[in-house]
Amino acid sequence: MELAYQHEQENQQEHYLQQQQGNVIAQQQPLRNMQLGLSIESDQKVALNVIRAFLKSKTSFDVLPVSYRLIVFDTSLLVKRALNVLLQNSIVSAPLWNSKSSKFAGLLTANDFLNIVHYAATNPEHSVSLSDTLTLDGLADIGSMSGSSALDTVSIHPFRSLYDACEKMINSSARRIPLIDRDEETHREIVVSVLTQYRILKFVSMNCRETRYLLQPLRDLNIGTTSNLCHARLNTSIGEVINLLIQHHISAVPILDDDNKLINVYEAVDLLSLIKGGVYADTSLSVGEALLRRSDDFEGVYTCTLSDSLFVVLETIRKSRLHRLFVLDEEGKLLGVMTLGDILKYILFSE
Repeated sequence: MELAYQHEQENQQEHYLQQQQGNVIAQQQPLRNMQLGLSIESDQKVALNVIRAFLKSKTSFDVLPVSYRLIVFDTSLLVKRALNVLLQNSIVSAPLWNSKSSKFAGLLTANDFLNIVHYAATNPEHSVSLSDTLTLDGLADIGSMSGSSALDTVSIHPFRSLYDACEKMINSSARRIPLIDRDEETHREIVVSVLTQYRILKFVSMNCRETRYLLQPLRDLNIGTTSNLCHARLNTSIGEVINLLIQHHISAVPILDDDNKLINVYEAVDLLSLIKGGVYADTSLSVGEALLRRSDDFEGVYTCTLSDSLFVVLETIRKSRLHRLFVLDEEGKLLGVMTLGDILKYILFSE
């Protein structure tokens, strides 16, 4: 019964898409009769205004592919079973559904598994019972006991503008946002899809030609984090890395060598492949040992320099799937970290 909802939701989703496909209101393209070529700085300001208008003219639904698959978990499902489904389908998040109230119940992400592992490591006497009894509706309690944020519950209607979706993600520090509609007849909520920052930025880079005018070097833009950077070494324990991820509310920790040169990254999602039985992992492992167990579909480490422009960054996003870029100097030493959220924040709010 727990997994049956997944198939029911897939059928509802297919019906919804067929019903709504022809109802998307065509939005007028942003006017592009702007004056360019005055200077790199002025061109960038004008281009940013056009990109913002573009985001306001498109809905979140416009970004979705014609065909896609959506996996939704009932909150009564055991965490270890949900983890197995995530790993089998090579996904790192899924919407949660409360079948009793017929409502969206939050978004399961790698951060929730971080909280579980942290709790199990600090309360080893409970780790075995957690494996057999912990269900998805208990994640909020685990998160609060681990001193972390609660389950992500932010959502948006699929026909709200992309700009609104970006704004909601930035304000909630979320990397993805579920699209939730409501059936007019039954008044039940419908989980339409999940929109990510990556998909939005790729959509912009592919459909908004003004990105070519974003030519100011990153050193002039103040994007990302350049101070108090967290990092680890290959001999750092996974337990220490987990503490860094939770305490600093970050999704990845750069791995540096003895010369402070970037050699790899350990991401929150890497923890999924280490978890045993759905609730705990061997946190005494070193980062180097853990990286050997990393999934084969790891997307790689992406870097840039302060001389690169935002156009170059968006072109990289258009061609490659990534979640952050590490800013390096000419010797390969770490200068900063720029996430996709940082890029969206700059596009929306920079003056």
